Amino acid sequence: MSKFVKLALSTGEPAGIGPEVSLAAAKAFVAAHADVQISLFGDRQLFSNDALPPQIQIAHIPLNHPPQSGVLDLANAQYVLSLIRAASDSCRVGEHHALITAPVQKSVLDTPEHPFTGHTEFLADLDQQHQVVMMLCGEIPGALSGKEQAIALRVALATTHLPISQVAGAIGFESLFNTLRIMQADLQARFGIAKPRIAVTGLNPHAGEDGHLGREEHEVIIPVIEAAKHEGILAFGPYPADTLFHAERLYSFDAVLAMYHDQGLAPFKFASFTQGVNVTLGLSYIRTSVDHGTALDIAGQGKADWRSMFAALRLARELALTKMNLDASST
Repeated sequence: MSKFVKLALSTGEPAGIGPEVSLAAAKAFVAAHADVQISLFGDRQLFSNDALPPQIQIAHIPLNHPPQSGVLDLANAQYVLSLIRAASDSCRVGEHHALITAPVQKSVLDTPEHPFTGHTEFLADLDQQHQVVMMLCGEIPGALSGKEQAIALRVALATTHLPISQVAGAIGFESLFNTLRIMQADLQARFGIAKPRIAVTGLNPHAGEDGHLGREEHEVIIPVIEAAKHEGILAFGPYPADTLFHAERLYSFDAVLAMYHDQGLAPFKFASFTQGVNVTLGLSYIRTSVDHGTALDIAGQGKADWRSMFAALRLARELALTKMNLDASST
């Protein structure tokens, strides 16, 4: 087994808070974990004023244009994409054990010539994966759950960055079934959960109320759950989303599969905003990310909160160690 857990950190949009939270979190993280090495992918001038500990290296990729905090620059769009490509490539070939990504600005990267749906979808294309799953990981603190200790909270999405008008049409049997398969595989192989229990939400209010408020539950979601059970996947539901997200019910499950972005992420971020971590399931390597955006309005002012990036590094290390231990035990 490697002496160090090697983490690749793509530092994101240079005009946003990505570089500063990446550096601050990396410094705090290596101070707490002697077994970690972190490579910051970005232009070295973004970090040149700071003395770096030996556990942190700069994987230099030059900017196309000097950045101004809070001001987007189309000239640096290709720079941002280069960071993601280089960092993800290093994980795909085994140079690093996991990828951690700082936020990017979709409005700069998405052009008619080169559409950019989102970070998750771009990484899936680079890794040549037909389907990946976006899952947010955090916890419900004891003060909120009423329990003596925090409850793990993992929320995956059946659809990601789609207008609400397109969500129902995007939920098909094959894609939903594959989502459960990917969740099962990664919860076992990377989270070390031998028999993960997955709660599935309905799409409609009251999970369709027996067809009175929509047919998607009967026509797609319930058949998928039954098929998953026949394959040995412990999937349950569909549950109404408005009654699923409370401590007593979530305590019985290892993860939740929500049907669309805000259905799952609104309650997640209420419970775990500053500590939430975005994980991409189904890639050939581990990828975690912060659960916030570029925060252009506070970039360069020393106000950025780096706790989500620290949490993303922490989860990446934990998943990498779990995978390394499982790989070692199987040989």
